[in-house]
Amino acid sequence: MSEHHVSRPVRIGAVQVGGGGPLALIAGPCVIESREMTLAVAQAVKRAAEEFGLPAIFKASFDKANRMSRTSFRGPGLREGLSILAAVKEETGLPIDTDVHEPEQARPVSEVADLLQIPAFLCRQTDLVMAAAATGKPVLIKKGQFLAPEDMAAIVEKAAAVGEGGILVAERGASFGYHDLVVDMRSLAIMQNLGWPVVFDATHSVQRPGGAGGASSGDREFVLPLARAAAAVGIDALFVEVHPDPDSARSDAKTQLPVADLPELLKQVLAVAAARRAIMEGSPK
Repeated sequence: MSEHHVSRPVRIGAVQVGGGGPLALIAGPCVIESREMTLAVAQAVKRAAEEFGLPAIFKASFDKANRMSRTSFRGPGLREGLSILAAVKEETGLPIDTDVHEPEQARPVSEVADLLQIPAFLCRQTDLVMAAAATGKPVLIKKGQFLAPEDMAAIVEKAAAVGEGGILVAERGASFGYHDLVVDMRSLAIMQNLGWPVVFDATHSVQRPGGAGGASSGDREFVLPLARAAAAVGIDALFVEVHPDPDSARSDAKTQLPVADLPELLKQVLAVAAARRAIMEGSPK
């Protein structure tokens, strides 16, 4: 792998990710809890991105179909969720990222979303991956907690075979015994070899899956150091879930970052990314 690797660019709405361009931000709440909260967070994400001159994509889920407990909050569902995401797009101008869990969701979601996200648990579901890619929209595929990074090559091939919208691949931690994840930073470098933009999911990487009994727990305090480390390795986009009051969030309460802390996170990550770029530009070609 070359330290000077540049991924091919992927167009997501009016935003370009990869291709040697600036770090992109993918951010928003884990799940849509209300129209008002979702719009407020979207505006905060837009302000933070504009402050640092970053291309930004807003992310929120209309349905969290992979909750551990049947009683856990899942979101407003497809119809209402897409209506809210369409409002975010209209009011902020931000491109939209949301996840799909079933092949039948891909087409209606693609009518609103600019980026279709494949959850890590479902990344090997061939019909789902191919249905998302076949919409012609770019696809963000999260590497399963159970996969080696090189295994993503076969999954990327599925999407590339049927879609021309482009692909992003994301690291979000790997299973480390029970109720824990670990981030192997080699994964970011290995997935660069796929040629597509590489994303680091900083908030899901600090989860403790099932660590709260009927729900996941996590360690929010490690979001920032892991994000800095990923920027040092080299990433095309940073994925981070943010919430006005994470401890009261109805999903991933222990891992989401307070949206007010987003500017400081970006400040530190961009400083590391700039240092890395300077080092790489000064290295022998």
